[in-house]
Amino acid sequence: MVSAVQKAEQRPAPPTVEEPEPMFDLIELLFFAYRDFVGDPDRMLENIGFGRAHHRVLHFVDRQPGLTIAELLDILRITKQSLSRVLKELLDQNYVEQRAGVSDRRQRLLFPTPEGRRLARDLARLQTERFARALAGLSPGARPTAIEFLFGMIDPEEREKVAQLVWSDGALAGQRTTP
Repeated sequence: MVSAVQKAEQRPAPPTVEEPEPMFDLIELLFFAYRDFVGDPDRMLENIGFGRAHHRVLHFVDRQPGLTIAELLDILRITKQSLSRVLKELLDQNYVEQRAGVSDRRQRLLFPTPEGRRLARDLARLQTERFARALAGLSPGARPTAIEFLFGMIDPEEREKVAQLVWSDGALAGQRTTP
């Protein structure tokens, strides 16, 4: 007589579903591309005692003058505590200014100072040069494809909000593809 255990051992194992191999090439290329993409501004900022967090704040304040603290926290997905030190340094060193809201005086609106705008644009130029070098080695229609790829990397539920931020001023509207 064959026991239930012996019967189970005699049955062929269920087919295994192989997991796809991780895309190590893309994972690592994105890591190294981002490392170098932010490395250029990091070196410039280091000279004035700032870091990557300062760059992120200054970038979005420059791109969205009048941004509220709450909106900035949402964009960066950081806590008030994380933002506090960085914003204080940018305010104290006259790169960003804070104004009370028009309809709600408790609201704090952030604006770049002329010095802050200059620094933000210098940092953006460094990153633009890196993009230009990379795109120069590709086919002429590569920029829209790159935009679609990067847009596709964003969580689907965040895409509309990101699109509104990226293309809000209309300056890039002609270059936008419909991702």
